[in-house]
Amino acid sequence: MPTTVQVNEKTLQMLNKAKKEMKAKSHDEVIKKLLIERKKIPCSMFGSNPKLTSFTEEDRAEFHEL
Repeated sequence: MPTTVQVNEKTLQMLNKAKKEMKAKSHDEVIKKLLIERKKIPCSMFGSNPKLTSFTEEDRAEFHEL
């Protein structure tokens, strides 16, 4: 869902420069990359808990009943 974020002109210039340098497709992509780099946030938590088992058909049916 798109949203609007207000930034001042100087910040927009910095975003545009970073976008060009990173060869990003959007300002959103630039912000995500910067946040991931700064906060060391993984792009995905997939596989982070090897003890978890896959969902069964019974589990899926239970979730759909909600």
